[in-house]
Amino acid sequence: MKKLLLLVWLLAATTSTFAQKTKIKTKGAAATAAALQGQRWSAEKAKAWYKTHPWMSGANFAPSTAINQLEMWQADTFDPATIDRELGWAEGIGFNTMRVFLHSLAWQQDPQGFKKRVNDYLAIADKHHIQTMFVFFDDCWNKDPKAGVQPAPKSGIHNSGWAQDPGDPASRDSATFVKLKPYVQDVLRSFATDKRILLWDLYNEPGNNNKGNASLPLLRNVFAWAREVNPSQPLSSGLWNWGLTELNTFQALNSDVMTYHNYDDVAAHERVIELLKTHGRPMICTEYMARPRNSRFVNILPLLKKHNIGAINWGLVDGKTNTKYQWDVPIANGGEPGEWFHEVFRKDGTPYHQDETDLIRKTNGK
Repeated sequence: MKKLLLLVWLLAATTSTFAQKTKIKTKGAAATAAALQGQRWSAEKAKAWYKTHPWMSGANFAPSTAINQLEMWQADTFDPATIDRELGWAEGIGFNTMRVFLHSLAWQQDPQGFKKRVNDYLAIADKHHIQTMFVFFDDCWNKDPKAGVQPAPKSGIHNSGWAQDPGDPASRDSATFVKLKPYVQDVLRSFATDKRILLWDLYNEPGNNNKGNASLPLLRNVFAWAREVNPSQPLSSGLWNWGLTELNTFQALNSDVMTYHNYDDVAAHERVIELLKTHGRPMICTEYMARPRNSRFVNILPLLKKHNIGAINWGLVDGKTNTKYQWDVPIANGGEPGEWFHEVFRKDGTPYHQDETDLIRKTNGK
């Protein structure tokens, strides 16, 4: 434990990105962490699992016709034709892994229908030789998700309609979020041995939107719920904010495989790699690539391959998420940004930059 806390301190000291600090008492956290650690994969098991897979390369994926996870998964807007077409473009440049967000509200509407659509998606991805990481919960962007018709994109605004899951204050309220246990366990049990699923990413960026350690109880619970099911695939939750030391500690001590996010340049990214390597577990960077921040395919993709770290960039096709626009630089008229923030392809399947897709294809051995 002392070594881990020292590591977290070093992470906080070596990068100023997202240096938020929040202090909230978390009664019982140490006991819960100790119990969960007993079920965690050994480092040897995690390494053996990693060796059975080719080097992981891919993107965070939502079809261009979906503004958020609900529009992707609800029955009225599930779009297998677009998913098939766009994953075909991904396959063409050698991508073999997609990270895809689920949403509890879509399951609550119709659990069986939701799981059928998940299975339909997996069949399409498998046809394109792509494995999938599924994400359960998420603290990013809009805090009040609602089932049904989703909002239209706001012109020129990054992720204007992306939905948190379960939202705020639900993510802080144990009386509310305990009702999510049947959702998590139903999905896990239904796909617990499915080889098309690479990994379960249980909670995306816990503590975002100034929630801080208020997200720790739900994080602890989702790991406990998942360990009860004990799926054949590994469990993880990616480190992303080096100032959230209690969250980082729990995530690092309970993930079977180390996953993390980094949108910085090579020097800063490599410092994080060297620190996380001290855990002695396989690593996957589940978010990177923000061109104006100098996190690019040309410099980060080779870095990750050199270290044998899975490389999952944000975004595949320019679409309703508007993630070609920067987080904090809206373009009110919806015009073309001077440089795209994320995404690889335009809506018609042509690359944003041909030299990038040539590099991706070459790096992936295509």
